Amino acid sequence: MTTRSRGRVRRSHGFTLLEVVLTLGLLSLALALALGALRGATQATGRAEAAAQRDERLRAVQSLLRRQVGAALPIAMAIDPATGEMTLWRGEGDRIEFVSAMPGYLSRGGPYVQTLEIVSGPDGQRLQFQHRMLTPDGPLDPEREPVVLLDGIAQARFEFRTLEENGRAGRWTDEWDLPATLPPLVRLKVSFNDESRRWPELVMAPRLATPMAPPPVEPLALPETGR
Repeated sequence: MTTRSRGRVRRSHGFTLLEVVLTLGLLSLALALALGALRGATQATGRAEAAAQRDERLRAVQSLLRRQVGAALPIAMAIDPATGEMTLWRGEGDRIEFVSAMPGYLSRGGPYVQTLEIVSGPDGQRLQFQHRMLTPDGPLDPEREPVVLLDGIAQARFEFRTLEENGRAGRWTDEWDLPATLPPLVRLKVSFNDESRRWPELVMAPRLATPMAPPPVEPLALPETGR
């Protein structure tokens, strides 16, 4: 084998500097793409987990509201000494107050005056909950600060279903003017500053309220038969 042939064989077993630089560049690009995809997947997973936690909290809040409002008791939280009129329910667009039992792990038993109120917060409005033990002398002072159930609210409003004289369901109103009775239905409308958060329509029915009369049943129209 000649000297020139041996030189070509030796050069065929190595890499040039240009080939090494190109290879390192391609590897760096592949690593950057892989890291970008991993970072994007991590962020997407984090957003999905955060959204799932928000949805779970919304479900928990709605479950709490349904349970407490549904268990509202026809027990007077106040009595007018002049007229003897009892107050069983106070209801406005931004606040409701009623008597209901608390879960055993949150109370010492017995009836509690419970307040749900929409107030201003640092990032919009918020829905907060507070409870006070009811005694024969009236409700005691609250034992703790109000608990924030929802925050970041753009708009929220309580509404109450009225009853017509015939017992049929009436219109929705944001002010309950019959404090001596429980409303048959209570609705809470909520919209958030973050438009990705959705509040499913929540309608609550105090079980001991005066029931609404069922709608009239219309007779079925039978098809005319030819003779």
